[in-house]
Amino acid sequence: MSLPKLSTPMFDVVIPSTKTKIKIRPMLVREEKILLMAKESGENGDILNSIKQVVNNCIADGDVDINKIAIFDLEYLFIKIRSISISNITKVSYRDNEDNKLYDFDIDLDKVKVIYPENTQMSIKISDTASIKMKYPDASIYSDKTFEGKTESEVFEFMIINCIDKIYNGDEIYNIKDYTIEEIIEYIESMDINTYNKFREFTNNLPHIEYKIEYKNSLNNDREIILSTLNDFFMLGWTTIL
Repeated sequence: MSLPKLSTPMFDVVIPSTKTKIKIRPMLVREEKILLMAKESGENGDILNSIKQVVNNCIADGDVDINKIAIFDLEYLFIKIRSISISNITKVSYRDNEDNKLYDFDIDLDKVKVIYPENTQMSIKISDTASIKMKYPDASIYSDKTFEGKTESEVFEFMIINCIDKIYNGDEIYNIKDYTIEEIIEYIESMDINTYNKFREFTNNLPHIEYKIEYKNSLNNDREIILSTLNDFFMLGWTTIL
């Protein structure tokens, strides 16, 4: 006689960027092992890749390509999965740089939001007849080794490449995925400085997860901490993710 199957509850969640409703399940022991093995490796890339794998495993119903959803979608889904799996409360500690004291906080993961910066332009005009359609960088680069050992300008260039969707030139439409990295870089390098700065503005104002902590320190001053990355919430890489 085979062992009985364990039932797993399902939860509805909405992917922020697409407003698509999907179902997720809690993490199981197998997902916890994935995260713990990544933590033990000590490699940031392994931790990020394990997060992507866990989210993919825990999507129970919905047509989702984990590599094509936006990075902030992936982070938001991981937080929701962590909330239903363990607890919606996670503890973090931060040192106040004014009084140099360490403060402990309970973070309610159910109150984490995705913040969309105002006036983000999803289309960058190049000329009267040419423009570039932008997209949010997808989760395929979340654990991409390309970032390792790169300078700030190289990382920025890589981000630009991953934020371009299509190029419009008159009646012609060029899908960026049909071209090599070298061809895209050559195209970017032929831009004028003003156009290039529009790319910088776009990548500096991407949507992100956010949770605001407000407190008074020992000097009775109002203080504020903005959590905006998974590392802020779970201190990835040096303490347990769970």
